[in-house]
Amino acid sequence: MSTSELVCLGEPMVEFNQLKAGDDLYKAGFGGDTSNTAIAAARQGARTGYLTAIGQDRFGDLLLELWRREGVDTGGVKRDATAPTGIYFVTHDTDGHHFHYYRAGSAASRMTPADLPLDLVKGAKILHVSAISQAISESACETVFAAIDAAVDAGVRVCFDTNLRLKLWTLDRAREAIEAAVRRADILRPALDDAQTLTGLHDPDAILDHYLAMGPRLVVMTMGKDGVVLATRAERHRLPPNRVAAVDATGAGDTFNGSFLARLIAGDAPLDAARYANAAAALKCTGYGAVAPIPRPETVRAFLAETRS
Repeated sequence: MSTSELVCLGEPMVEFNQLKAGDDLYKAGFGGDTSNTAIAAARQGARTGYLTAIGQDRFGDLLLELWRREGVDTGGVKRDATAPTGIYFVTHDTDGHHFHYYRAGSAASRMTPADLPLDLVKGAKILHVSAISQAISESACETVFAAIDAAVDAGVRVCFDTNLRLKLWTLDRAREAIEAAVRRADILRPALDDAQTLTGLHDPDAILDHYLAMGPRLVVMTMGKDGVVLATRAERHRLPPNRVAAVDATGAGDTFNGSFLARLIAGDAPLDAARYANAAAALKCTGYGAVAPIPRPETVRAFLAETRS
């Protein structure tokens, strides 16, 4: 039986992040939304495992080294000698950061339900999956639903991130798959802009009503410059954004996810967990890359203490 309290499933990637707008230099790092989430949770002290497939290549080796270094259990990682590990580039300009993916035919996109180590899913406290993992291929989408079904059957809570990437699939297909996952989720993690596109609604409260009616017990929606709102059927709380000297928002939502879930597992009330995660996500933005700047608890707690004083 798994010793991982949080199990994440999806596609990890190797990242090349432009150091500044117009620069020819790129800093190597790591990405993939659910991998970032697993690492963020592990850095906050949660026992975390990752389920995926990676190539039998140097990029796959680097990811394995990363997870082992970060304390993320790799018992659910499959190596595929016939497919590559995905990579992506991040560029920056006055409009923000932009992603350029090279993931077609990746090992993770070839995952099937038969690849799932169901004992690892069933032994967790929380399973975390995202819409990106659904979007990379039909078989990966089926794998996400198989993992969700196994978790629900075992009484494991499901956290679902609506992370929308319309370069990977059509809006109609995204809505269909995402709404099916939302109905099975206990914790829903939308971003406001994605939720507006998916639902056709614009008011945050209307969006929260829409999603809560679909089944999740808890919806935690990040809203960029407007902060975070946490909602149940009984109450709503809004958290203001944290002011930092931000340079790169890549992976901020993933840092929020991992930090929030780690604090829930540690026993925090959802509002306290969201307050902690909100601070962790802001601190992540003070450095380049999706993984390297993810803060550790002492940094987050010091920041929270400073902002309260």
